[in-house]
This record gives sequence, structure tokens and C-alpha cells, in this order.
Amino acid sequence: MLLPKRVKYRKQMRGRRTGDTKGGDYVAFGDFGLVAMEPAWIKSNQIEACRITMSRYFRRGGKIYIRIFPDKPVTKKPQEVRMGKGKGAVEYWVSVVKPGRILFEVANVTEEQAKEAFRLAGHKLPIKVKMVAREVYDEAQ
Repeated sequence: MLLPKRVKYRKQMRGRRTGDTKGGDYVAFGDFGLVAMEPAWIKSNQIEACRITMSRYFRRGGKIYIRIFPDKPVTKKPQEVRMGKGKGAVEYWVSVVKPGRILFEVANVTEEQAKEAFRLAGHKLPIKVKMVAREVYDEAQ
């Protein structure tokens, strides 16, 4: 499971889920990418489930790039505890994802393999996703 080694502040406020992504909206490392179509918090165990699913589908071939990292702590108070007495302990870590964000990239695979791997990984995520191919820019023109 992914989580930060150390953080400046242990607990954060929830924030807002509005707007589009501010970066990470193009395929940078691989040949194909998986793009988020909705805003969401993606848990670290969901990221790990997607990684395992894609790596099992590719077997030995293919390279997977994880483009998101769970750096936001989500707190939760224990069950049957009265209100007050401070903020709860950190329960899990999430990555804040907004529409247009590239979640995963794959390289050294065919388009059909990438499409099927992303379909399988998409079932592990709480949002709608779609596949995009790398845009190749000609530097000479």
C-alpha cells in the first residue's frame, strides 16, 4: 500500500472536489494512459488493486506507471464514540483525483492489451475512466 514516509501535518481538512485537474493530464511515460472522467478520492488499496490486476494480465511483459500518489490522510473516529474530544485518527490515505487526470500508464504492450488491462483495472475504481493514447508531437514542424 502506498503512503507518505513522513508528513508535515498528520491531519488535513477535507477540501473541495470541484474543477478539472491542474496537471498530469497527458501521457508522459508510456504509450497508453487511463484517464479519470469524474472527481474522486482514490484510496491506496484501490491503486494497489489496479496495479496487481494489470500486472497479472500482462504477466511478464509490459511496464506500468502509477501517476497518482495517496498523499491526503482521511481520519475517522472509532465506532460508538460520542461527538467531540478532538479529530479522529488517520484511517487511510487517498489521492485527490479530478477529471482529466492520468491515473496509470502502460508501455511495451499492444493497444488491445492496454484496453483490456484498463477495463479490468477500471472495475476496481469508484469512477468512470477511459483510455487515451500518447500524442506524438513532431518537433521539426
